[in-house]
Amino acid sequence: MKFSLRQLEVFLATAHFQNISKAADSLAMSQSAASSALKELEQQFDILLFDRVGKRLQLNEQGRLIRSRTEALLEQAKELEQALLQHQDAGPVTVGATLTIGNYLAVSILSDLLREHPDAEVNLTVANTQNIMNQVLNYDIDVGMIEGEIQHPELDIIPWRTDDLCVFCSPSHPLANAGELSDEQIQQHRWVLRESGSGTRQAFDRAMHGILSQIPIAVELQHTEAIKRAVSSGLGLGCLSRISVEDTIKRGDVIELAVPQRDFERTLYFILHKKKHKSAGIQRWLKYCEAMH
Repeated sequence: MKFSLRQLEVFLATAHFQNISKAADSLAMSQSAASSALKELEQQFDILLFDRVGKRLQLNEQGRLIRSRTEALLEQAKELEQALLQHQDAGPVTVGATLTIGNYLAVSILSDLLREHPDAEVNLTVANTQNIMNQVLNYDIDVGMIEGEIQHPELDIIPWRTDDLCVFCSPSHPLANAGELSDEQIQQHRWVLRESGSGTRQAFDRAMHGILSQIPIAVELQHTEAIKRAVSSGLGLGCLSRISVEDTIKRGDVIELAVPQRDFERTLYFILHKKKHKSAGIQRWLKYCEAMH
């Protein structure tokens, strides 16, 4: 075999960082050793994988063609290493989840997994839908779990489960005893909402189609808990996933308001890179997610 796994690791790290020095640091190698490994890989096959632009190494068309196959090959090599060293089939998995899923669903799934498989390695990252999508595309995470609706030709977008948003207010809010909100009331009162780019905000904007431009927004916040505190203190009406606010409603800190004329149901999705090898670790994680009730 004309190439080594180490050479492939250097190739992938360089593709990720677009810099040989940073690639070497990530692999605990010297810069000269990493440069030599990359140079030898290209020379052995009489091929150039990168365009050299100053200190930047940018993947060219040939490099892009073999990147996904290299990713898959190294994933399989890692699985084999896990099986040899630890006598187990499932290796580590990196999961990226949007805020609601990460805080209220993924942690519970991780707990179930670790209860049955104490040695399981799962790294959980929380970010908004757009960031999770970009990380999946860049092979930084194995599985994305998102609230927003996206389309991308390089991604498998798999429906997971349904969810719905819940409108709520402070017990002292003028609408606390309204029970149901009309479109006119929706437009008359201030709102505290998630930021643009989040799946929750995307679902809210879609539900409010036709009157969205008339809705007064008091503040946009990135964190669910901050929104709940702001709403409970009377800053405005809120709208979040039911799974994130149901405990707050049960405690009486906020009051749920029905909006029957608006559709707040949505679908949560898995996203995976189409060319990424579906390792045993990835498959096990998806299995535990599907089993969640």
